[in-house]
Amino acid sequence: MNHTTETVEDEVVLLDESGTPIGRAPKSAAHGPDTALHLAFSCHIVNPIGEVLITRRAVTKQTWAGVWTNSFCGHPKPAEPLLHAVRRRADFELGLELDTVELALPLFRYRATDANGIVENEVCPVYLATASGEPDPNPREVAEYRWVDPRALATAVGAAPWAFSPWLVLQARELELFRA
Repeated sequence: MNHTTETVEDEVVLLDESGTPIGRAPKSAAHGPDTALHLAFSCHIVNPIGEVLITRRAVTKQTWAGVWTNSFCGHPKPAEPLLHAVRRRADFELGLELDTVELALPLFRYRATDANGIVENEVCPVYLATASGEPDPNPREVAEYRWVDPRALATAVGAAPWAFSPWLVLQARELELFRA
């Protein structure tokens, strides 16, 4: 487990409506009731027997606290390549080294408002990764995790979308992983 240090003072990349970078903002200021469009990413990790890793967000998270979601998400730092950011966050949130990483949904974008009024407004490329190790979750990020059959997860998301993060619900509809 490395769980490299990250702070709320990290910056995010601001985007215009076409997805072009136009600046940066402190991460702590990038999520609120009037969140500017910014760059993020999501990743789904699959283990050697084909199960997908889902995580329950820590109850101290600013948005969607305690909600089940994809393996992990994050924001690249300004000038940081997305692939590097994905690997960095896998280590930080899950203590995992990824074996492979591939871009699955390059143009995924969503906007959602949490019950506490905080808005997520992100261009959020989605990655599929493989890992052969077991997670060692950072408790500031992840309350618990499960390896699940992707089709069973798709069924659960369809039956009770309110129990999952809005981005997982949308991604499950688009990713081939959940239809195989």
